[in-house]
Amino acid sequence: MDIEMSKEYQQYTAVLEKSLESVYAVARKAREKGLDPALSPEPEVAKDLAELVEGLVGPPGVAESIRDLSKKLPREELAFKIAEQIVYGKFGHMGAREAAEQAIRTALAILTEGITAAPLQGVARVAIKSNPDRTKYLAIYYAGPIRSAGGTEQALTLVIGDFVRRLLGLDRYKPTEEEVRRFIEEVRLFERAVARFQYHVSDEELRRAVQFIPVEVTGTESDPIEVSSFRNLPRIETNRVRGGALRVVNDGVVGRSAKVWTIVEKLGIEGWDWLRRIREIEEKRTAGFMEDVIAGRPIFAFPSTHGGFRLRYGRARNTGLAAVGIHPATMMVLQNFLAAGTQLRIEGPGKAGVVVPVDTIEPPIVRLKNGSVVRVTLQNLKQIKNMIAKILFLGDILIGFGDFLYNNKPLLPSGFTEEWWREELRAVIKQNFNGSLEKAAAAVKISTLRFEGILSDPFKNKPSAKEAIALSSTFKVPLHPFFTFFWSSISSEEFQTLRKWLLNSERQIEASVVQEITGAKNETIKVLLERICVPHEVVKNKIKIENDEAHIFAFCLGLHAPKTMAVRSKNVFEIMQKLTGIPIRKKAPTFLGARMGRPEKAKRREMRPLVHVLFPVGLAGGSRRNLTEALKKVAIEVDLVKRRCSECNESTFKTKCPRCGAETVMEKFCPQCGRRLKESFCPICRVPTRSYEKQLVNLKELMDEACRKLNLPIPELVKGVKGLTNETKTAEILEKGILRAKHDLSVFKDGTIRFDVTNAPLTHFKATEIGVPVEKLRQLGYSYDCDGNSLTDPNQICELKVQDV
Repeated sequence: MDIEMSKEYQQYTAVLEKSLESVYAVARKAREKGLDPALSPEPEVAKDLAELVEGLVGPPGVAESIRDLSKKLPREELAFKIAEQIVYGKFGHMGAREAAEQAIRTALAILTEGITAAPLQGVARVAIKSNPDRTKYLAIYYAGPIRSAGGTEQALTLVIGDFVRRLLGLDRYKPTEEEVRRFIEEVRLFERAVARFQYHVSDEELRRAVQFIPVEVTGTESDPIEVSSFRNLPRIETNRVRGGALRVVNDGVVGRSAKVWTIVEKLGIEGWDWLRRIREIEEKRTAGFMEDVIAGRPIFAFPSTHGGFRLRYGRARNTGLAAVGIHPATMMVLQNFLAAGTQLRIEGPGKAGVVVPVDTIEPPIVRLKNGSVVRVTLQNLKQIKNMIAKILFLGDILIGFGDFLYNNKPLLPSGFTEEWWREELRAVIKQNFNGSLEKAAAAVKISTLRFEGILSDPFKNKPSAKEAIALSSTFKVPLHPFFTFFWSSISSEEFQTLRKWLLNSERQIEASVVQEITGAKNETIKVLLERICVPHEVVKNKIKIENDEAHIFAFCLGLHAPKTMAVRSKNVFEIMQKLTGIPIRKKAPTFLGARMGRPEKAKRREMRPLVHVLFPVGLAGGSRRNLTEALKKVAIEVDLVKRRCSECNESTFKTKCPRCGAETVMEKFCPQCGRRLKESFCPICRVPTRSYEKQLVNLKELMDEACRKLNLPIPELVKGVKGLTNETKTAEILEKGILRAKHDLSVFKDGTIRFDVTNAPLTHFKATEIGVPVEKLRQLGYSYDCDGNSLTDPNQICELKVQDV
């Protein structure tokens, strides 16, 4: 299979493939020794989505169709088209039920890009069942792992199920009143006794969804909790809660109804118009992020409250979908409740986002214990951290436009920002000066070099107050956002109160620039200054505004305008434009509320208690299940797999015969009559066969042999398990546990060593940020930085390559 890519990426993938093959060669060599249950590594390499989907769920031959169709169809349409081809038998003839199940699994694998367990384990099975009127319909049985698919993809499996059942000529699911009420009862029981869902939806929404979904949403029992009212219903096989099915309807169909409706409408699938009604109900909900507040997880800002997070559109190199940026000073002002990786539940556009630091957006503004108001920076934070009395403004929250598009939410008004101001200034220069920076700089009496700096990087090179006023007065662009206070938070009457206070205050003016304003302190003025977030000090019962803030404050309040000038308007911005002669934009038309969702918890995934090796010790290892302590016993009796040597007929639990070294074969036997069988069911006793039995194990002999092979002494602590949980009771070799104990590693129940990380986007990075030498990065294929310059300095910014994390 040929994949089109640049020469640089060809070299990069060649290095990856060579390294991967080297690692696989080691893994294959280790597995060929026959010390593990399988003789080859289980993971297989897939080079693209098509190969991944075919290897994961099939059917054979589907990869080629996925590749061809993906060139002209978006992913959602691709999933439906492949489902149609499966039903129509392009990849082999199947029965109706088998075709439906295969189509749904394959379509879900495409939607989830083949990287979750949902297609394999989330859909337990698909069945064709009968309505009360004897018509046939499709039922999808969900299991717990469907959660990994995400709400939108969960809901789309039902849309695909509806699409498939129409192709098969099946009728829609017709629920009885008891089944509808049973579903609602289950949702409420699950919320009380098991766990919360992502969304809390009303009974009315649940009822509407269950009645109108054209396929039955059912599933396997997920928890040992039974319903009390609607039990023993003919078409529901269990009285216990069905967590997977509940999640698909609650968090998928209802919770993500707006997004699902957008996709359904775009695909032109009929019969789902009722989603619009659910969407209307959803939009009536207010402050959904405030539901289910948990003790210890603070609320940072109430819904749309002044001083909360100011909405700012854009993205940094570490933000993206469901990843929002806040200023690092905000993190520290909030006493690190918000850290990189913390989940933040926000008012919109989605339900939550992971928090990452961005230092080029607006920082917080605070009031100190002495009454002074300060704009917090990383430079002054250490000095004022323990003096903060109140947070007046939390700072910006940086959200990408894509979040609104993905969640099908209308854009909210944005605050006026540096990049917006720059583009307006550039447009004026292009129109009035033919793009000449020299002529524009001369018009405003600023050096060309300084002017270029302000335009090239408006985040770092901010104009002074005098320069900002000159730029706005000369080019008639709005006042620079750094010098724009929160004027929209006060009324015109309050504005006039501030102006009157200014005119009665003492002012120090040098070269037509106001250097300092000192006025009497009274409660009204103090509150107004804090509301519009003007930095100031309180000294000896006086309010003092200094430096650039003083000059801008005086300018906006019309200090140089005639005292008798009367501006009849209820709009503060109209008054200011009349007084100053320049437009002033709203600093923060939209504030977002937010609370802490889930704390950042990247850590090792360990069994509780910690385990080094999946080897049973029963009660012999004490409370710590220590194999070294169990060595004091002559032998221990534990459940282990029963295997037999194909050469010398030796019975053992090992995959290799301890007597002759040949491969052993697992035996099945009837637990009642004891006869050996090849089948999974005893035809005489009519019970399932078993492949394990209680065996006496000389643990000291096994441990001595393992340590001799590794040339290591017996460790003081090697933690095993009381008993094995896998079906065949197959144990790991002790060598693995000894090595894990030596290197302080633990094993998970499936035999893997795992580390849970927080999923967050990153598009660019610096070598200094990840602690990797430039020479090593060049070996990994990073020859140039993001500007195309040769990579030589660890502070150069590089574009992260697609396979790197």
